[in-house]
Amino acid sequence: MGTRGSGGRAEPPVAVVGWAEAWEFRLDTEERPARGRRKKAVHGPLAFRVPGGWGEQRVLAPCAFPAGEDSSLGRFTGLRVCTDPAGDTLLCSVGAAEDEAGMRAFPVRDAAGAEIGRVRTAAPLRKVLNPEWFLDQPGRPEVVSRHDWARGSASEVVLRGAGKATLSVLGSMLSPGEGGDRPSARRAREWRADGELVMTSDANRAFLLRADWLDRRLVFAYALLRTRVSRKHPALALLPES
Repeated sequence: MGTRGSGGRAEPPVAVVGWAEAWEFRLDTEERPARGRRKKAVHGPLAFRVPGGWGEQRVLAPCAFPAGEDSSLGRFTGLRVCTDPAGDTLLCSVGAAEDEAGMRAFPVRDAAGAEIGRVRTAAPLRKVLNPEWFLDQPGRPEVVSRHDWARGSASEVVLRGAGKATLSVLGSMLSPGEGGDRPSARRAREWRADGELVMTSDANRAFLLRADWLDRRLVFAYALLRTRVSRKHPALALLPES
């Protein structure tokens, strides 16, 4: 059954597109933006959506769907991504965090349960720092999300965390609203692997891939973990304690 656009015209549902070939996508509910005679945007289920078309024909076609979380006694045990809105066909799953060399590592598994990579975060002082994130894909160099202060390997970022945190606290005390993680300072993240620009991301929800070898499922996993963290879910065992 189609949705109604402005003027009462029936619009067909936006078809699901393939996830493996998606180069640009965002985690959103909007599937038909307000354009031309369509005065209000049309929304659908929360999905990773790929832009296509122009003008009034512009659509954001779903390619994968978050299927909620698995939990036990209120504790986080994993997230799932499916290829259908009903959540019947599993694409990948994100397991609970494991300690790994001073970091938190989230295993990402395919539909058969085989591990396809890991999403890691270094946040030894999460109350002060915006954590750095890393994507580990077998056979490929570590993919690193950088801020200006973050240089070197994941272990080096962990070791430098305390010093940066102290500077961030002092800056916020001396100049309220002008330090650290204020929203106005947000900008697109660059993700690099051995110097190669692999991906850019914005607000943890919009992604533009630059390398064809990057497994989209790792990006989906990262987006869900960041969304979950930003919502202040009670099970904040996602990030290490300070």
